[in-house]
Amino acid sequence: MKRYRPHILVVIALAVVLSTGWHAALRNALTDLRFKWQSREATGDIVVVGIDAPSIDQIGVWPWPRHLHAELLRRLEAAGAQDVAFDVDFSTPSDSASDEAFAKALRDAGGSTVLPSFKQPTPKGGPAHVNRPLKAFSNQSWPAVVNVAIESDGLVRRYPFGEKLGDAFMPSMAVVLAGRDANQRPPFLVDFSIRAPSIPAFSYVDVLRGDSATLDKLKGKKVIIGATALELGDRFSVPNGRIISGPVLQALAAESILQNRMLRWTSDMGMVLGLGAISLLMMYSWRRVAPGLRVAILIAAWAAVELAALLVQARWPLVIDTSLFHIAIIAYLTAIALDEIDFRSLLGRIAESRFHRIAMSLGDGLVCTDEDHRITVWNPGASAIFGYMPAEIIGRPFETLCTPPADGGARPSMHDAARQALLVPGGAVVVEFEGRRKTGETFPVEASFSGWQGTDGFQYGAILRDISVRKREAERIRYLAEHDALTGLANRNKLHVGLTDLIAAAEQPSSGVALLVLGLDGFQEINNMLGHSAGDLVLRAVAERLRGEVEGKAIVARLSGDEFAIAIDCADLGEPVPAFAERIARAFETPVAAGARQHRVRISVGVAVYPEGGQKADDLLSNGHLALSRAKATRRGSHVVFEAAIRQELEHRLTLEGELALAADRGEFELFYQPQVHLIDGSLVGAEALIRWRHPVRGYVSPAEFMPVVNTSALSERIAKWVMETACRQARAWELSGNDVRVAINLSPSQLQSGDLAHSVAALLDETGLTPSLLEIEVTEDILLHDERRVLEMFKRIQELGVRILFDDFGTGYASLSYLKKFPLDGLKIDRSFVFGLLSNSDDAAIVGSTIGLSKQLGLTVVAEGIENRATADLLVSMGCEEGQGYFFGRPMPAEAFEKQFLAELATVSAA
Repeated sequence: MKRYRPHILVVIALAVVLSTGWHAALRNALTDLRFKWQSREATGDIVVVGIDAPSIDQIGVWPWPRHLHAELLRRLEAAGAQDVAFDVDFSTPSDSASDEAFAKALRDAGGSTVLPSFKQPTPKGGPAHVNRPLKAFSNQSWPAVVNVAIESDGLVRRYPFGEKLGDAFMPSMAVVLAGRDANQRPPFLVDFSIRAPSIPAFSYVDVLRGDSATLDKLKGKKVIIGATALELGDRFSVPNGRIISGPVLQALAAESILQNRMLRWTSDMGMVLGLGAISLLMMYSWRRVAPGLRVAILIAAWAAVELAALLVQARWPLVIDTSLFHIAIIAYLTAIALDEIDFRSLLGRIAESRFHRIAMSLGDGLVCTDEDHRITVWNPGASAIFGYMPAEIIGRPFETLCTPPADGGARPSMHDAARQALLVPGGAVVVEFEGRRKTGETFPVEASFSGWQGTDGFQYGAILRDISVRKREAERIRYLAEHDALTGLANRNKLHVGLTDLIAAAEQPSSGVALLVLGLDGFQEINNMLGHSAGDLVLRAVAERLRGEVEGKAIVARLSGDEFAIAIDCADLGEPVPAFAERIARAFETPVAAGARQHRVRISVGVAVYPEGGQKADDLLSNGHLALSRAKATRRGSHVVFEAAIRQELEHRLTLEGELALAADRGEFELFYQPQVHLIDGSLVGAEALIRWRHPVRGYVSPAEFMPVVNTSALSERIAKWVMETACRQARAWELSGNDVRVAINLSPSQLQSGDLAHSVAALLDETGLTPSLLEIEVTEDILLHDERRVLEMFKRIQELGVRILFDDFGTGYASLSYLKKFPLDGLKIDRSFVFGLLSNSDDAAIVGSTIGLSKQLGLTVVAEGIENRATADLLVSMGCEEGQGYFFGRPMPAEAFEKQFLAELATVSAA
């Protein structure tokens, strides 16, 4: 009990803290201090237009007529504000003229304004009343909740993603402004290290009167309008003694989301592991380390953990709860103080009995000798290994335990090993020797020798282990490294070594080496119908039959699941290689016995013969697999000998790659442009740039033929860069001619995998002078699968340039919806496979309609591809789709044809 008293004290201290809830207060205090020690600047994307004291002085007593809010909203729209949110109560009517003016301003703003809803407690503790904007206002705006929870200490720390009002879940204002999906996630901790003064703030009256300096600073910003004057009372207490207004609190929450600083507590498992680690450290060091050093260790651990928590909170949106860890540190420091006062007198007796307890409890053998090498200590572990009881062995020489070496050499010297141990770090030398049991049996022993100066002269000690099991396991591991565990055949590594040896031997006489790669036809069906255990029996039976067929003349190996191989010197065959391969295949015309069943198994064989079929082992294996693939495709149950024709498909690809490289050098690639239009009136929005290859002999080559080769070759990055540069220069030429045509470019995977795409786009925009909003980049799901974190960061930087990013072929991948939430996108393109069947297939119509609705909720532009008739276009308009492209509006065409057909029309309309 005394031994564990310090740790019991720690457990009691932790129990008291947890039962009283003090740890929560300590946790909050530590988190608040970390906010104070850190400092972050706001992004500047969120600004506050405050109903402040100067505004009240100039306009009058609050509340103000709502026609002022209408005028303010018009000013913000004219200034180019991106989003506008009012943190003002619009749940009760005022005078009808002002209400109508504000409703009209909301309608003119296109429904992009955010108005608040909130719960308000009712007298006598009844159900909370929900205040919502008047219906005339809510029909023209986005709803958002502005309620926040005040904790027991009166501070606001957490911010909800949304709240259920009635039967519907409504997102919070900061979530809407940040453009994130609420998704009914739990509240997060606001990052109060973001300096509230760094959030740009402007006076309501300055915006209302049209101050140009103020309006210029609001372009492209997300604006929160609300009360900041002290007399209006919309104030909240936040950590570190600060008091901020409601709009500033909403802005800080939005900034936390935009900067990915939605703080969350880490798992309690980390705290449990930390407590376990410090407890184990103290349990281990309690009697081994001086008290002063233990105090230093505890203080260092406290500082290290708190510093780590501070660094983690500064770098990632994670808050590590270290409160219980600090309580444990304090409790251990207290225990050390008590231990020094109460237990010092016991140290002597503990030191005397410690060695004996350890020696007798060791599972390994422990043997100590005097300076004459006669055994003085013999523990139960040594008795279990050697068979001697203490009375039989104590006093006898250590050499009794050793077998004389077979070569007549000397036994291991404890004296020499122990003396050497004094000279090495750690003070021990490990030696292996042959031991001898009491029965005379010999076995391998591993001994760790050490020595020390005792009261009766120099003494020696050895920790002894029986390593016969380890030796057998090492042999087994060596066997498994070269053999297949299921069949006992050679594995791929051993086959490769044997094949290399056969080739080396065949280079001297005029002989060859045959490699047969065998595959079981339909083996997967056996696994599916009868289970893997039955499949394993079949594989063993196949292995036995192959062994019998080669009669020990060849190397038989299992390459993978149902693939085997036979490597043999042609001189040992006694028959032509094709005849041998066919004989092996016919050997399986007879069913194989596997357990209680008879299975008919067919074998397809691919043959590669040295030197025609390959000069090296790897070449033979590769060509043998190619021949097996041809056999499975054309001659199941028989054999195919590798020949050059099998590689013609690969050579064709290589030829095409060479032609594409020449095409890039000669400038044979062209860009065609397919129009993208407003569906409601057919007016031109932009064009998608599509690559075409004008072959000097074949004419235009289909992109379906050459683009798969381009995307998987070294040419990909070069051609993708050419496409982007050419499209941007064309868009700039149209821009200079007075036609703002937005050009869409399909992104290649190679552009993300090499270099900094965001930097390249920025450099290209600077070089061409193209307005960034006229460039649109289309990405597909296979591109997003490459290093999601890096792609996310890259896309954010590209969007900051002003370039739009669209998700192409939406709906055809398995994770499209998750990417809408995860990646910063401006829109998506509905794949033509859904649009094509829109009129005839109700499922396609449902998918398209849901996609359009979802996109509007997320604020994304929707472009429908593959529109081929007016009926499809009209249906898409009725669904709310605004943009589209397809043969109905125009096929892909050269830039000159595009200008004549579409830009000339624009010029005519402009002149008119």
